[in-house]
Amino acid sequence: MKRFRNTVVIMLLAIFISSCSSDYFGNDLTVVEQITKDVNSGSWIITLYSDSGVDETQHFSSYEFTFGSDGVVSASDGTNEYQGTWDISSEMGDDDSIDDVHFNLYFNLMNDFEDLNDDWEILANTASKIELVDISGGDGDTDYLTFEKN
Repeated sequence: MKRFRNTVVIMLLAIFISSCSSDYFGNDLTVVEQITKDVNSGSWIITLYSDSGVDETQHFSSYEFTFGSDGVVSASDGTNEYQGTWDISSEMGDDDSIDDVHFNLYFNLMNDFEDLNDDWEILANTASKIELVDISGGDGDTDYLTFEKN
């Protein structure tokens, strides 16, 4: 009887572990569509930009960002306006679930905005906040970027 009970516990544990996914997004492709819809709505501000542990949020604190449905991102502080491109992409895992969702930003500029150029991985998102991370493949430095609805 003890052997049977142990076998049942092991089987249930195996089923539970296999049903859990380490990815944040699961099997729902509409998550990408929802994030896109949220970002297209209104203007956003950067509330955190950490470059390898150094807080550089102040470089962007006066800018409002607007993410157009045409893939153009605009950043304006009332005097200066910069434009770049943005999109959201996803990678599918072996089990046809979304493993990673990336928020891609690109400004063709030689100023602080070029620091934002990356394929940021989405850590968390709501309709009013999106938290991003990038781990450098070269030296392993970690950068964080957070947008919040204005």
